[in-house]
Amino acid sequence: MKFQIATTAGLLLAGQAVAAPLKARDGISAAAIVAQISPNSKTCDGSAECRTADQVGPLLADAMVKYGVYSPGQIAGIIALTAYESVDYKYKHNVSPGRPGQGTSNMQQFPFNLEYAKSIPELADKVNGVDQNVPDDKKNEVLALVTPDEYNFGSGPWYFTKHCSTDVQNALKAGTDAGFQAYMGCVGVVAGEDRLAYWDRAKTAFGLSG
Repeated sequence: MKFQIATTAGLLLAGQAVAAPLKARDGISAAAIVAQISPNSKTCDGSAECRTADQVGPLLADAMVKYGVYSPGQIAGIIALTAYESVDYKYKHNVSPGRPGQGTSNMQQFPFNLEYAKSIPELADKVNGVDQNVPDDKKNEVLALVTPDEYNFGSGPWYFTKHCSTDVQNALKAGTDAGFQAYMGCVGVVAGEDRLAYWDRAKTAFGLSG
């Protein structure tokens, strides 16, 4: 599974050509790029929720293709966010303060996880009739539906394409600090130094100059 320069100056993800300009190094695996952005993801501590960069890379590559996230700037931003939010892919649920139903690699809150589950054909029937006002235990049941690997790593690109405006998507496509700040505004956070450290590593991994 490799992110590499294609003959059309595109990006190869999960064996599929994804059109996008890219200056990143040729032939580097998705796992290696994840490890560069999230160095602490190289190993796991034995937690059942933890996934290493070697596991995460191919899963994220597949998810980017599934949700049509093609540009290096957008991919870099989503990896930077999910790595930070999941504490280097160690957690799939909100640990502190422990909000019921909050989780996935995107660490999105329950209303988004419910919407995400409803958008997945294999899960839609299981959340039919569920609304945002369900008890906490039901919120956690919904979270459990979207945290298996095949869905957990799709939440970042899903949210980006579903809930970030075209202006924000185009801004992040440019691969600039301003674009990343706009993306953080879309997810409702401020990009402080800790988040920017992930973004800076992501820019380096993808050869972004912004």
